[in-house]
Amino acid sequence: MVWAELPEDTHDQVGKKTHKAAEKRFDRTELVPHFIRLASILRKEKSRLALLLTKEMGKPISQSEAEIEKCAWLCEYYAEQAPIFLAPRIVETDASKSYVLYEPYGVWLAIMPWNFPFWQVFRCAVPAILAGNKFLLKHASNVQQSALAIQSLFEEAGIQDGIFQVLHIKGKDVANIIAHPAVNGISLTGSLHAGSHAASLAAKNIKPQVLELGGSNAFIVTENADIDKAVNDAIIGRFQNNGQSCIAAKRILLDRVIEKEFTEKFVAKVQSLKVGDPFDPTVYIGPLVSKDAAEELYHQVEQSISEGAQVLIGHEVKGALYYPTVLTNVTQEMHCMQAELFGPVVPIFIYDHWEEAVAVSNSTAFGLGVSIYVKDPESIADHIARFDEGAVFINSIVKSDPRLPFGGVKTSGIGRELSIEGIHSFCRVKTVYIA
Repeated sequence: MVWAELPEDTHDQVGKKTHKAAEKRFDRTELVPHFIRLASILRKEKSRLALLLTKEMGKPISQSEAEIEKCAWLCEYYAEQAPIFLAPRIVETDASKSYVLYEPYGVWLAIMPWNFPFWQVFRCAVPAILAGNKFLLKHASNVQQSALAIQSLFEEAGIQDGIFQVLHIKGKDVANIIAHPAVNGISLTGSLHAGSHAASLAAKNIKPQVLELGGSNAFIVTENADIDKAVNDAIIGRFQNNGQSCIAAKRILLDRVIEKEFTEKFVAKVQSLKVGDPFDPTVYIGPLVSKDAAEELYHQVEQSISEGAQVLIGHEVKGALYYPTVLTNVTQEMHCMQAELFGPVVPIFIYDHWEEAVAVSNSTAFGLGVSIYVKDPESIADHIARFDEGAVFINSIVKSDPRLPFGGVKTSGIGRELSIEGIHSFCRVKTVYIA
């Protein structure tokens, strides 16, 4: 069913928007109160905006509300911290005075996905704009109403026309925007294929980039972990947002000693999850973004089954609904252990010793994050460096937090968002030396 249609921007319209961004001038220090106001507007409009998210991509309504609230928190965090993060940094040298400046690039292009229609944009746009950049958004084609809503919110908050603009273009047109001389940098969250292509275009034009390209995070539970906490966290870590999250706990690794206890408790919890209408506040698993996505996930699981995996629960498709699924009897080489399954599916791998857990965790091409559940965190402190990941979370699911840098290694991406490192990603660094 089609419930909204938007015209694609013409070549001239794209040119005008890009030129408008390039010509826009503003003092970034004056934006702080506008982002405080933006946070207030987001909270005031949370119910309305959450309905939009759920309608566009199927996110359960309670999780849509949480996404809007998180965006408000981000606005407040950067409104408070940006002036500190961007202050000149004095460096003692042989000069009479030397310091480092953090200056905006100019115009930043963001290519964003549909799975967190607001958060992904805010995570990039808020620090980029507070750093002094102008922002062009190419959002996913199926969340264009969210894109327009975000632009309206920025305008309502008093952020000047031209600082944040939406480009209604197709993916094939992105190359021309990246190559445009007025565009100074790009940020992309999405697939490895999309990121690799965009990065090559940016590199060809000598432009900086921030890329977040997915993950297959391991969720390691050791023999002395708090099993009940690990089970509860694994449910959230794997199944929130219908399992459509880059940082989801996509592979559970269990010490053989706790295999039976954890698996029984985990499967019981999965069975209790309510699946269905995402507008029902009691539903935890709603439809995937499309019927095609559900079918693709089904075929990925079928491939793993053909390789020897066994289904403990789930593996049922009804339209765009894919019921939460747990696989066992898996090996490191199986598709479900190497690929990124973007939906509510989790394989459970059993390991016999810690060295095996570390090796299996590191065995994929991804490196976004890992969760480790252990009684004494200090007992593995010396092992943290062994994990080839952008983040190591101990006794917690991997999550994005405005106060901490976010990003991956290997094919999970380059660069960082959030915290001080995130805002500096959108800055040119200038050295000043006065003899």
